Amino acid sequence: MQIWIIKDGERSGPFQDFEVRRRINEGEWNENTPAWHEGMKEWGVLGGIEYFRREFQKEPEPVKPPSLGERVIEQKPEQIIASGTDGNLRLGRRFWARWFDLYLYEGIWWIGMWAMGRDIGALLDQTWVMILHFLPWFALEVVLLHRFGTTPGKWLMGLSVLNRDGSKMSLAESMRRTWRVYFIGIGMGWGLLALICQLMALVGTKRLGMPIWDHAGGHQVVAEPLRGARVGAFVCLWFVALQMQMAVVSPYVIERVGKMFPSLKESYEKNPPRHLPKRD
Repeated sequence: MQIWIIKDGERSGPFQDFEVRRRINEGEWNENTPAWHEGMKEWGVLGGIEYFRREFQKEPEPVKPPSLGERVIEQKPEQIIASGTDGNLRLGRRFWARWFDLYLYEGIWWIGMWAMGRDIGALLDQTWVMILHFLPWFALEVVLLHRFGTTPGKWLMGLSVLNRDGSKMSLAESMRRTWRVYFIGIGMGWGLLALICQLMALVGTKRLGMPIWDHAGGHQVVAEPLRGARVGAFVCLWFVALQMQMAVVSPYVIERVGKMFPSLKESYEKNPPRHLPKRD
């Protein structure tokens, strides 16, 4: 969303939504600042735009003691906000949680393709398949973040994604965040583009104090202390996911590499790894 602003009688813009949020949070603009975006019939104010309304919400009233029999939700004192206020932003945990989810999904996906008798070599040769095969996972992530505020990888790493007021994201908010990650964060998972997007996302995170998808959507990442059992499960499942992928894909990859480097092919033939049999 692009926003135009009138400040001190001068019109300026367009500004991206995350830039508007930043300036609101810094106190440069307030809810009465004149604003307009495409689709509005006339100029209004920032506080009247639904997309930024949460930024101007008043501080919550003091919580009254619960009445007898009323359910009390325990707030964990060890929880910290990992977006914007935490110095290191838990970037390592967030990175590994993200790629754990992707590798786990991809391992299941490749096993599924093999089980259905698909030609694995042909799939590897189709660029559009390698780009779009992550789409089902990101559709599932939309639902997981909306319903639970976390994903398998984030849960194992003790991370949850919430709105700044502590509420879970709506389905629309979860969808916007997820697709920002898909296109901007990992470049659709496509080779060199994925690496470039991750480096750009890292630079943007250092500059904004949080990833652009959280800054743009007004979200926060809540981090809990890592638990030994969860870390152990994380490592084991990561290994399993990699093995599932390699069992299906490695023979075809090594065959292609072997055509370029005959010595590697010879070494592979002498000591072949265990893998699933090819389907006729």
